Amino acid sequence: MMSTSSPSVGPSGPPGGHRPVRRLAARAPHEEHRVSSPLELLFDLCFVVAIAQAGAELVRSVAEGHGGEGILDYAMVFFAIWWAWMNFTWFASAYDNDDVLYRLVTLVQIAGVLVLAAGVQRAFERHDFMAVWLGYAIMRIAMAAQWLRASRGSGPAERSMARRYAFGVLLCQIGWLGLLLLPQGGRMWLFLGMALLEMCVPAYAERSQTSAWHPHHIAERYGLFTIIVLGETIAAATVAVKSGIDEHDALGEMLPIAAGGLLIVFAAWWIYFVVPVHGHLRSSGRAFLWGYGHYLVFASAAAIGAGLEVAVERAVGAAHLSALGAAAAVTLPTALYLLMVWLLHARHFKVGVAQQSVLPTAALLVICCTFLGRWAVLGAGIVLALAVATGVTLTARGRAGGRGAPAGAG
Repeated sequence: MMSTSSPSVGPSGPPGGHRPVRRLAARAPHEEHRVSSPLELLFDLCFVVAIAQAGAELVRSVAEGHGGEGILDYAMVFFAIWWAWMNFTWFASAYDNDDVLYRLVTLVQIAGVLVLAAGVQRAFERHDFMAVWLGYAIMRIAMAAQWLRASRGSGPAERSMARRYAFGVLLCQIGWLGLLLLPQGGRMWLFLGMALLEMCVPAYAERSQTSAWHPHHIAERYGLFTIIVLGETIAAATVAVKSGIDEHDALGEMLPIAAGGLLIVFAAWWIYFVVPVHGHLRSSGRAFLWGYGHYLVFASAAAIGAGLEVAVERAVGAAHLSALGAAAAVTLPTALYLLMVWLLHARHFKVGVAQQSVLPTAALLVICCTFLGRWAVLGAGIVLALAVATGVTLTARGRAGGRGAPAGAG
């Protein structure tokens, strides 16, 4: 999955159109003009369908006063979505040859996430994980098949790496059966153990040989998925605000939430894309931490949309929770997003205490906004807008003095 660049060199790029089945060889890790393929974009869009389902169920759980249980279910379901997406993304960066068989197996993985999405509601409401488990198993078995295919015709070290990946993936699917067999009280412990085991598979597989992923391509893939998740956040919040206005005639209550939510999402986009991150992905250790850390980036970005929906439902009296709880549903994931983007991106490109402190300070102020009642979302949005403006100003001053990072915020 994650690695430094491999010396193996494969095709200069995926062939256009449908091609006969051919060897799945490692691609050149520094080929020029490497961009996301149409199949990868379709893959992302279908995965966001599952994220939307998880977000909708999180909203329902929090609004009904079952926030703790809903957050745990959300973390479990989101892990399955994120891990399957991430494993495919790094594999595709190294091996995508766009032939007929590769496309068909990828479409099977897409079908798997749609099965998972169909089971999200039952997982939240009844703790029935059958469809979620089945969808995840479809995706992961298809991924193992891709690794086995990559092992054919490769050198001894690369063959061992690919087979270890396939073995590790298949072994984990046996462990996940516990979600269907164990009583509800033991499922969280199983989830924690299996999640750790899944995340150890790449380290086990690439202990002596690394896969040939492409830094620019990986950075673009993560960036595009961030955009899609933020887009889903805007869509969910827009529908909620429209419902509040149409069904409850609550324009006055909706305006602060709508304005604050828009500022939060716009600033979240700005802060994530302030600097090109591919230059940071120069070693397997950095790539390992960066890729894994995006679980919290993606999960918090999606949770912001769910929080905005909760805030709307609280404003129109449809949610069974306090104003403080509704505000926290927005401010806490927003603060987590800021901290994670700072840890993974911004801190590597900022110079001096002032630049480095912008996002951590903004995260703290956003948490303080939780206590502003109906103005909490607008307050958080203003804090993020000011963080962007402050970052731009500090960076411009640093560039004028010859010591700044690329222009931007964060």
